[in-house]
Amino acid sequence: MSEINFADQLDIRKIMSLIPHRYPFLLIDRVLSCEPGESVVALKNVTFNEPFFQGHFPGRPVMPGVLIIEALAQATGILAFATVGEGPGEGRLYYFVGIDKARFRQPVEPGDQLRLEAKLIRRIRSVWRFEATAWVGDTKVASAELMCAPGEA
Repeated sequence: MSEINFADQLDIRKIMSLIPHRYPFLLIDRVLSCEPGESVVALKNVTFNEPFFQGHFPGRPVMPGVLIIEALAQATGILAFATVGEGPGEGRLYYFVGIDKARFRQPVEPGDQLRLEAKLIRRIRSVWRFEATAWVGDTKVASAELMCAPGEA
């Protein structure tokens, strides 16, 4: 992981070296910025061919809120791994362990691009707390406080 320059944008290959998720559950397409110990900004391109749109909802495709939260949680995982300087292949994972203050403000539809922003609020022992927000353009579509904790891979 030491070869990753966090001052640069991270493409899908670098993202895959930071979090263990894979298709169809990898929900981050690009990392625009990552300041270890501080914040991350990532993108998720929402396309009509996503498997969940077949049933959510026929005739009115809407990205499920739980998947928006999962995309935000994956962004926090990138920030956590970047902060400690380890990757998931090194015997460690960060598990999503809690959510507070989740709010959904607007539907996310095919063609939208989610901008996922997360800031590290605090780290108490092994539990990390993040403030996370999802945007489509200048519109806030979802927000939550998320918690993660390290565990064995």
